Amino acid sequence: MPNILQRRTLTASALLGGIGAAAGLLGGARIALAGNQLAVAISGYDATSYQSGTPQRGVARYNAPYNGGVWFFASEGTRDLFKADPARYVPQFDGYCAWAASQGYKAPGNSEVWRVVEGKLYLQVHEQAQQMWLRDVPGNIAKGDMNWPRMHPF
Repeated sequence: MPNILQRRTLTASALLGGIGAAAGLLGGARIALAGNQLAVAISGYDATSYQSGTPQRGVARYNAPYNGGVWFFASEGTRDLFKADPARYVPQFDGYCAWAASQGYKAPGNSEVWRVVEGKLYLQVHEQAQQMWLRDVPGNIAKGDMNWPRMHPF
């Protein structure tokens, strides 16, 4: 099943070919490669931007490795914010759908269907899941938190 690092993949050669050498782009960081695929977290959105209520696409040159993938950011400043405290910005349930987690199964999260609740980012698979999750946010978070340990990392 896909996780936050599998939302969007780019061929490493395509990404690096137009931008420059891998060492320059990624600063020598270790990142997850599957074949020639580079795992890009949350579809390349800047994880810090959700906190402001206006998610922004990240830029490949502002990146940071975390949790087996590469995260893109809108600026050097937002990248540095993330690097200082990644747990503050990464989606809950490893980016899987929070509604599905509350129901005891995994579904991919969608970086464009989201909510920040008490400073934590929750993704949903689609708008319908979001609407069901919103009916009881505290209860669904609690159920997801209870279910997640037995679902993760499987």
